[in-house]
Amino acid sequence: MQKCAIVTGAARGIGLATAKQFLEQGFAVALVDRDEPELNKVIEDLRENVIGLPYDISIPENAEAMVADTLNAFGRVDVLVNNAGVADFGPIEETDFTRWRRVMETNLDGVFLCSQAATPALKETKGAILNIASISGLRASTLRVAYGTSKAAVIQLTQQQAAELGEYGIRANCVCPGPVRTKLAMAVHSQEIIDAYHDAIPLNRYGTEDELANVITFLCSDKASYVTGQIVAVDGGFQSTGVGLPALRV
Repeated sequence: MQKCAIVTGAARGIGLATAKQFLEQGFAVALVDRDEPELNKVIEDLRENVIGLPYDISIPENAEAMVADTLNAFGRVDVLVNNAGVADFGPIEETDFTRWRRVMETNLDGVFLCSQAATPALKETKGAILNIASISGLRASTLRVAYGTSKAAVIQLTQQQAAELGEYGIRANCVCPGPVRTKLAMAVHSQEIIDAYHDAIPLNRYGTEDELANVITFLCSDKASYVTGQIVAVDGGFQSTGVGLPALRV
């Protein structure tokens, strides 16, 4: 039977690039995104071996329905990619509880809910969970008190999943993207920000969506069959420089 992957936050960016790579590798794919109009456009372009599920994964019933609909369509779940996330940045003093919860309910609660819902099906296939965190979960930065904390929690959740689900043959890994050249990033990053990132990243550039998808699909593949509980920064070396100033590396 054809393998199947669920990818959340799949209507654009890293999620869409990942879904396309799974399709190229022969998977059936359930693309999940709460932006229904954009999701419908994507599904129309992809057409074969896909379903579009317009669910908000921060709602428990939606996470359950996501898995049920995927099983109904394809009969199995081999991979869950928890990619859906909210990037809401702001000063710590301006982050009220409502803003905090808006970030947490998608970035952390959603990962937990989708993983819990998919675990019985993943036991059947000895499948894989791949969580998307962020370089912001590995190192602190301004304006990211909610976002960075949510992503740090996803990293810990991944290790908990690896420790507890390994006995069922389920692998759990986490990818932490650094700056990625998405349409959204390019729309909001000024030239000054772009130049600063280039200076701070050893490879001197942003990553691409496909470069992230390459690592995601590898970690979900049989080629990574003995890899679990790992946190992989896909960031051009950004994490390796720590707090070192670019000027001091010359």
